[in-house]
Amino acid sequence: MNKLRFLPFVWVLLFSVIVLPACGTRNRDTVPMERVAAESNVVSSQVVQITGVVRLVGNEPFSELVITGAGAEWFIHREDKDKLHHMQHQTVTVEGEEIVRELTFASGRPAGLRRELRNIRIISD
Repeated sequence: MNKLRFLPFVWVLLFSVIVLPACGTRNRDTVPMERVAAESNVVSSQVVQITGVVRLVGNEPFSELVITGAGAEWFIHREDKDKLHHMQHQTVTVEGEEIVRELTFASGRPAGLRRELRNIRIISD
């Protein structure tokens, strides 16, 4: 009979041992990983004028607009996507802030450069 009294206590103890490590602790002094990833590996940032063909790449919901120019591709930032969405497969000239990031594989080896355009202004279409 005494074994049945301790059975709920054993279940609560077992449940606590399993669940408590999953809760973890939160260190509030650290910077969020999204912000660290966005700020790291930036090679350069400058205002440029680009002429190229507007293309849509990727699958929904992760599709991106890309301007393919002479020897390079520039990915359009999400906030400026609406400005060029109706100009797909057309040659356009835009001016914007170019941010060049160095991409790396998980092993640490370099994976190339990613060129992004922000705050774009359409010069001619």
